[in-house]
Amino acid sequence: MERNFDRTIPKICAFGVELNQVWTNLIMNAVDAMKEGGELELRTSQDALDVVVEVRDNGSGIPTEVLSRIFDPFFTTKGVGEGTGLGLDTAMRVIKKHRGEIDVRSEPGETVFRISLPKVKKAVSSL
Repeated sequence: MERNFDRTIPKICAFGVELNQVWTNLIMNAVDAMKEGGELELRTSQDALDVVVEVRDNGSGIPTEVLSRIFDPFFTTKGVGEGTGLGLDTAMRVIKKHRGEIDVRSEPGETVFRISLPKVKKAVSSL
């Protein structure tokens, strides 16, 4: 695991426990995608408006034909009994609640989830 953290990122208004759930889901999915081991990178950065978190792995990738459905509730690419299909749905809802965005790009050998959270204090809505 490689960590590349921008130590100058400002604090943001957020629900830390909920964001921890997002990071946990993304990291666990990345580990699952790297069945034989691999490289996991966690990166933080910032731009003028947002704090950015990226979770990158060099696993099998997400098949193109299902990429548009990965945030749907109960959708999973895992076998029966291995996943509930709620991890990425939950991640999306938490990020939206924080007025942020979550994007993914994937191909065999590289999947990157990019989360942007606003620096500016905006009202955080309830689910």
